[in-house]
Amino acid sequence: MSTRKVDDLVQALGMSGISKSQVSKLCEEIDDRVNDFLNRPITGEWPYLWLDATYLKVRQGGRIVSVAVIIATAVNTDGRREILGLGIGPSEAAVFWGDFLRTLKQRGLAGVKLVISDSHEGLKSAITQVLGATWQRCRVHFMRNLLAYAPKGQHSMIAAAVRTVFTQPDRATAGEAWRHVADHLRQRFPKLAAVMDEAEHDVLAFMDFPRAHWPKIYSTNPLERLNKEVKRRTNVVGIFPNEPSIRRLVGAILLEQNDEWQLQHRYLTLETMAGVASLDDDAQSALLKPVAA
Repeated sequence: MSTRKVDDLVQALGMSGISKSQVSKLCEEIDDRVNDFLNRPITGEWPYLWLDATYLKVRQGGRIVSVAVIIATAVNTDGRREILGLGIGPSEAAVFWGDFLRTLKQRGLAGVKLVISDSHEGLKSAITQVLGATWQRCRVHFMRNLLAYAPKGQHSMIAAAVRTVFTQPDRATAGEAWRHVADHLRQRFPKLAAVMDEAEHDVLAFMDFPRAHWPKIYSTNPLERLNKEVKRRTNVVGIFPNEPSIRRLVGAILLEQNDEWQLQHRYLTLETMAGVASLDDDAQSALLKPVAA
């Protein structure tokens, strides 16, 4: 909000008004709290890391541009979920993602085995280079992208066929079912089948982890509520005056949500988290695939 709008609000509440210096002081106090939260040390190990990006409009050099806002959440070995970081940048190129992940590592992020996200440009190589972790491509977003390669009238049939893969009991069986579905669709929808061929490992990566975790690690859906709250609050602003104002508002929302998460039950149980810890180095190495830059 501008100083004038803050002044109007204060007067509407029956107060005498507020000066520009008072508004600046309030913003500085908020910034201190947000920065302490976003820059805090990260301790322990965090097997699962979710990354999601949204775009907000901001004024830069007299122009209105879109910037990518990355939110990182993770679950530690105690099954507790926290918001670990916020990144704001000009694009979703590999350099931007790499710098963001390096910042998390510098703060202490360790033990990441699986990163769950949509298929953002440059992200896969950044995950491999910086974290050395497996990438889980969001299953929900993948299905939406996949159906774009077929006529609308065929969407229900294709979706039902692909969903049979996810009902399989293990990764090996699911891989066989995936390739069977792709081959079945190949003659009518060759481009769709080619997309399935390329995406098999990334979409089914979650199945190499404890089955009890599958519903929460196959997509970025666990972030849906948080994302909706961020969009609800940022839509009110419309166009941000600068990037620090984005960090102030979104950071405050994340701080509030993180405090709420700490009052809730564990996101994943201790018993099932023991299954993640039991993945030895050889098994984890088998999950990794070289990713082309």
